Amino acid sequence: MKIKEITLRHLKMDLLYPFVTSFGKEKDRDFILVEVKNEDGLTGWAENVAMPTPYYNEETVKTNWHMLEDFLMPLLLNHDFSHPDELSEKLFAHIRGNYMAKASLEMAAWDLYAREQNISLASALGGTKKNIDVGVSIGIKDSIEDTLKVIEQRRSEGYKRFKLKIKPGWDVKLIDKVRKVYPDIPLMADANSAYTLNDMDLLTALDDYNLMMIEQPLAYNDIIDHAELQAKLKTPICLDESIHSLADTQKALKLGSCKIINIKVGRVGGLTEAKKIHDYCMAHNVPVWCGGMLESGIGRAHNIALTSLPNFTLPGDTAGSALYWAEDIIEPEVISESGTITVPDGPGMGYMPRMEKIDKYTLSSKTYR
Repeated sequence: MKIKEITLRHLKMDLLYPFVTSFGKEKDRDFILVEVKNEDGLTGWAENVAMPTPYYNEETVKTNWHMLEDFLMPLLLNHDFSHPDELSEKLFAHIRGNYMAKASLEMAAWDLYAREQNISLASALGGTKKNIDVGVSIGIKDSIEDTLKVIEQRRSEGYKRFKLKIKPGWDVKLIDKVRKVYPDIPLMADANSAYTLNDMDLLTALDDYNLMMIEQPLAYNDIIDHAELQAKLKTPICLDESIHSLADTQKALKLGSCKIINIKVGRVGGLTEAKKIHDYCMAHNVPVWCGGMLESGIGRAHNIALTSLPNFTLPGDTAGSALYWAEDIIEPEVISESGTITVPDGPGMGYMPRMEKIDKYTLSSKTYR
């Protein structure tokens, strides 16, 4: 296959509600959409998940546009390849880091590949599930009572897992109150690297609350201290920010740094690497789940396809569009019914971009040939 044209669009969409984590508040999503086109005019789409600020990781919207425009797209345009695996394994292999930039171009190629083959993206990846279970991620609220109200609302909608963002000063007291009100819900805590080993007593106190996992409690680039912490915790640690590749996964599991892996396609450089991590974890009986980056429907569509793989045994973050957007940029929108999303079986990602909505939220765009 050969890509003859690539269009980058810079979009900005307001979130329905601010989303607060240990590293700040997000009121909107400022992101890049990638559209690739083949010689026959068939298109593939993907969403770049880099944020405007380097708080989650070092990549940003501006640095990703630069990497795409100046390094990655020149390698891909008019280059013959037979399968999207070749992008990460060969074409982009000599470019270090910049995982989110690489992922957005690779994911668009995957969508195009599936459309050319007239199969779903889930099928192209080897997915087997027809439906996936999903949970919700609940940001830091103004009060514990506000958090409880959100949990009750999402619980009534049937979501299968509840992730609470925590940070120093907003942790044990929160979890304790939630557990008293909801003793049996599947519950986890996500620290986004807000703690250190100096907080060992606080973190081990969370063992009392029957949590599914504690996600990324320590430094964003650490696997050594996490191993020390996991040895003292009954609760599984899940690594997120620390995992960028299959090699990172292998090292973390060998060291005992975690018992669960969160796979975010953008963070690991694309669907090919995500599938490798999935396969390795499945072979070693390590459960995985698909994390979210507050994506629009295009990013969610790729997450749904990935989650159709068999070892995604824990509910992920891919909640319905209506929890985040007044209107989404795909049709149909992503709909969760009783905490379950149907994996689309149409060609490619199975959702169609709504060009009038994409145009509405586009700040700038540029096409490359």
